[in-house]
Amino acid sequence: MRNMEPIYSGKVREIYDVSDKQLVIVTTDRVSAFDSILPFPIKNKGIVLNKLSNFWFEKTKNIVPNHIIDDNVENMPSYFRNEYFRDRTVMVEKLKMLPFEFVVRGYIFGSMWKAYERKESFCGIKLPGGYKQAQRLRQPVFTPSIKRDSGHDEYVDIKSVEAELGEALTNRIVEVCFKLYEKCSRHALSRGLIIADAKFEFGENKQGALVLADEIFTPDSSRFWDAADYKVGVSPKSFDKQLLRDWLQNNKVNGEFGFDKVPEEILLQTQSLYGECLSRLTDESL
Repeated sequence: MRNMEPIYSGKVREIYDVSDKQLVIVTTDRVSAFDSILPFPIKNKGIVLNKLSNFWFEKTKNIVPNHIIDDNVENMPSYFRNEYFRDRTVMVEKLKMLPFEFVVRGYIFGSMWKAYERKESFCGIKLPGGYKQAQRLRQPVFTPSIKRDSGHDEYVDIKSVEAELGEALTNRIVEVCFKLYEKCSRHALSRGLIIADAKFEFGENKQGALVLADEIFTPDSSRFWDAADYKVGVSPKSFDKQLLRDWLQNNKVNGEFGFDKVPEEILLQTQSLYGECLSRLTDESL
């Protein structure tokens, strides 16, 4: 058996090389903010992310194949057959990953809203005047970025993607991303949640087919808003770590983030938001 040391340890996930064709991905409870991993976990966060991703992968496999092989640790190498790895671990197909992240935005918020306020285009998209923060766009937009190992990803226009991947593959990715967003947004809205935006990553398998990878429609890769509380022009309640980010932003000392000073109350509220997102979307609770 191969040495069970992760070949990659990111802000949240650890990846193990278990065979020539397979990887095992473990989603930890680590939480990051402002490009830093905080010195404490959010209990069960990794389980929420993993369960939600698996739920959506199953729901969307008729749109595009995904990388999931198995989510039962009993079918994985013996190293993973213990309670820590249960419900936070998947075995996946090895892929040649594409060097982009693809974001579909149905509402104007975040980086796109900031560019709009400056009257700038965003990923080559110039929106007409009159939008307010968090307003639904007339139609969803496709905003790719180049993945960076450190620091922030670099937003690019679709021409940059076409230059790297070719027009045919780019068109296929755009089509798939919009179908994923449309289908899953409908489900979320039926459960009282708005998906404001969603990030996707893809790879190609040995046969050259496009395969959906990483995570989809989780609080770490999408913005979920409560439809009952949603108002145009107001930053909506978000089912993710925004509460934690806001606390850090509002409680700097001499311009420095107090990563080790976050109150227990904020951690517990953040944990609750992740759990509520899972239960509302899937009827499954922790």
